[in-house]
Amino acid sequence: MTALKLSQIGNSLGVILPKETLARLKLVKGDTVFMTEVSNGVTLTPYDPDLEAQLKLGRDFMHDYRDTFHQLAK
Repeated sequence: MTALKLSQIGNSLGVILPKETLARLKLVKGDTVFMTEVSNGVTLTPYDPDLEAQLKLGRDFMHDYRDTFHQLAK
């Protein structure tokens, strides 16, 4: 666990992520991170949770119609 302090950034407050965290998440300047509220706080992730839900729906659809896709691929 790493303790981070809030810093004044312009008219806002923010945290500065350590270089090691940025490297582990493969984040660079200008990237977007997504904050999701969970029962015990928040999570930050570089992955869009809405996109993950859409991908799951697409995978389920492709699984349901795999025979059709196989025939179309011929």
